[in-house]
Amino acid sequence: MNLFIKKPISQLIESAEGGEFQLKRSLGALNLISLGIGAIIGAGLFSVTGIAASENAGPAVVLSFIVAAVGCAFAGMCIANWHP
Repeated sequence: MNLFIKKPISQLIESAEGGEFQLKRSLGALNLISLGIGAIIGAGLFSVTGIAASENAGPAVVLSFIVAAVGCAFAGMCIANWHP
């Protein structure tokens, strides 16, 4: 997999002039509700983390944030959707 693939200009122009394009509805009500709940829980998690870390971690607050960042990175990689 190449991260630096570029689409040729001729193909971009052809797809832009190709005719009518419509967005496809792919999210249903359950998906949108789940997305909203996930955003609310995610925001709450990150706003309370600083208070919990300062009260419980002591001088290792920086280390605790690094551990949390690694966990968030792994969660992001699990959720990532790779489509070249």
